[in-house]
Amino acid sequence: MLCTQPCIRYRSCPNSKQLTANRGVIKVYNEDNTSRAVEVPSDITARDICQLFVLKNHCIDDHSWTLFEHISHLGIERTIEDHESVMEVLSGWGMDTDCRLYFRKNYAKYEFFRKPLDFFPDHMVSISSETNGMVDHSQLIQTFLNSSTCPEIHGHLHAKEQSRKSWKKFYFVLRRSGLYFSNKGTSKEPRHLQFIADFSDSDVYTVLSAKKQHGAPTDYGFCVKSTKGSSGRDLKLLCADDEQTRTCWITAMRLLKYGMELYQNFIQPHQKQKASPMRSISENSLVAMDFSGQKSRVIENPSEAMSVAVEEGLSWRRKSCHRLSGHGSPSTSHSSLLNMALHLGQPWFHGKLWREEAQRIITQQGLIDGMFLLRDSQSNPKTFVLSLCHMQKIKHFQIIPVDDDGELFYSLDDDQTRFTDLIQLVEFYQLNRGVLPCKLKYHCARIAL
Repeated sequence: MLCTQPCIRYRSCPNSKQLTANRGVIKVYNEDNTSRAVEVPSDITARDICQLFVLKNHCIDDHSWTLFEHISHLGIERTIEDHESVMEVLSGWGMDTDCRLYFRKNYAKYEFFRKPLDFFPDHMVSISSETNGMVDHSQLIQTFLNSSTCPEIHGHLHAKEQSRKSWKKFYFVLRRSGLYFSNKGTSKEPRHLQFIADFSDSDVYTVLSAKKQHGAPTDYGFCVKSTKGSSGRDLKLLCADDEQTRTCWITAMRLLKYGMELYQNFIQPHQKQKASPMRSISENSLVAMDFSGQKSRVIENPSEAMSVAVEEGLSWRRKSCHRLSGHGSPSTSHSSLLNMALHLGQPWFHGKLWREEAQRIITQQGLIDGMFLLRDSQSNPKTFVLSLCHMQKIKHFQIIPVDDDGELFYSLDDDQTRFTDLIQLVEFYQLNRGVLPCKLKYHCARIAL
């Protein structure tokens, strides 16, 4: 069975000798409350913590592991940037607050450097009024990183009124000088813009249950919080109408606050990778090959590649069943049982999950195209569900078992394409889109300490 996500928890302890001038001890928790104590230097960064647990847990370091600051009593969390000092983050927590550092994957952490247009819709972006120009989207990220220029982010957001339970919709403008709202429609005249916050001493957080905890009109909440404040009064609560809008605002605020530091965080692992003799594997380097003849060849026809893959899979499983049974020929039932169990040890299989939990896990690990997991269907026993993210929306596809004369197959396209097991299904859709809106690219992972 797959274990729950680990988290790191820090509690102030004035009588303890755990913390010294140069080192400190933090505990790493699973959601089931098992833990591991780790001694760390006082200048350790978020990237250092991630690398430490990648090594301890023998994980593949694909640069997506991330540290999150989670403040339970406020119901908010944020990505701790790779270069940030972890001890500085911990020092801002109150003595009696329930705060944690979660260690999990976030594939969307730097995706805006690769696909900026997916994060910044045309209608929300323009060059700031000081330059009187329109944004050149090919240079969008560069204008964020350049201290002399800055794209202006603008649009309507819901805002929680101070000392009230009500929310009101305003037109907001984000510039390098800070976040503003207009008190007169969509006017950007200086006399109509009221200052909300800058980011020199503030951070932007995602609000986890905006409707339930704060009475927001939607669940796409986020907030700006002072680095020194720890109460709900210190939050400037905002709410977007959809996920893309919220992502745009949060990403822009991160870029304005950290600028080139974010870009250095993004390129640093790739620079190390170039210096390493290990060859990286991308989806573009994977091709189907035929080694049956005297010379190997690339199979360019997708139908032929699929046919060969199915035949190889069946051949391999026949041999496996033969070895396991210890008899001359495997039984059909033995083969089917083997195929049914093969997926249980796969990192992308999450067992019994409800739809809402699957959506929460995918959202946590990054709403980017190709993020997926497989799970048991809770509403239809004996079937499975593929949960897949595309265009920042999560869709669910039912995988149905097909019995053909005692042989069990799996299909998610009404029996048009059959697979002998779920591993073969996943491998096919990692290389072929088929009936899906995009290929399977990133699987949601859970690790045990």
